[in-house]
Amino acid sequence: FIFKFKNKCELKRKPGSVAVVTGGARGLGASIVEKLLKCDFHVIIGCRNTSSGAALVRKLRTEKGVTSGSTTILQLDMESNESIYSFSKLVLQTRPKINVLINNAGIMDVPYRETKEGFESQWAINYLGHFLLTHLLLKCMHECGELSRIINVSSCAHMCSKQIDFTDVNMMYDYVPKAAYAQSKLAQILFSKYLNQLLQGINSKVQSFAVHPGVVNTDIFDKTVIRKFLNWIAVLCFRTPEEGARSILYATLSEDLNNKGGAYISDCCIVNSKACTYDKKLQKELFQHSMDSLNIKSFGSIL
Repeated sequence: FIFKFKNKCELKRKPGSVAVVTGGARGLGASIVEKLLKCDFHVIIGCRNTSSGAALVRKLRTEKGVTSGSTTILQLDMESNESIYSFSKLVLQTRPKINVLINNAGIMDVPYRETKEGFESQWAINYLGHFLLTHLLLKCMHECGELSRIINVSSCAHMCSKQIDFTDVNMMYDYVPKAAYAQSKLAQILFSKYLNQLLQGINSKVQSFAVHPGVVNTDIFDKTVIRKFLNWIAVLCFRTPEEGARSILYATLSEDLNNKGGAYISDCCIVNSKACTYDKKLQKELFQHSMDSLNIKSFGSIL
């Protein structure tokens, strides 16, 4: 799952479809945006710096010759609940429907730091912020009545996670950056599976998936030992952002996945995730803990 693998994903035109991509201005997110534009999506790019989003679109239009699709660029800081609320409000004002939500933004292996709301930064950015964003956009996705998908970009690193301690999800008393990252990725998969089960219960046309894109050579590694001392490993062995985007696009576009929501995708295939991710009690406990953390009473106002 580390070395480059030549998986393939058929790109299909989807004129009139709308996708929201977090962390869409750089790295893996930028490759996702490029491919969605080639499929004629309208792509709403959520990024911390809107000038970076604008620069990406200019590059795609002028240097890469991407003429199809359209974009809206909005400021989004996934570690700020205030920013997430503002972003979702603008998205809903901009578009009456959303077909795809790709929860892609993330950080990895960073020193302990808490957000303004008091959450450990990897837990907040990788998982809890996307939980909140999904809550805010879900009603729109459900009520449009079209087949829609929520894609949580997870990682094989979830396999290294220990059992979540709900009394200390911040890992404040025993913080290990890699362990906190793995925990956040485990949470994404648990959330994807439980959310899909809830959506099935109301006969929604929205499906939820978690995806491991492979180990991708992006700036997420910039502060790690690999980048500092072993960059040649990343260059030779890791996937390019374009290669990493393929499984995400497969989860987004493939008709083979209709009615297979809740699946964990890697190399454009459904694969098994860690055994504990199938534990319905754990799924429910995480979901309720997240609801309580964010003071949400009804998820998406539909569940």
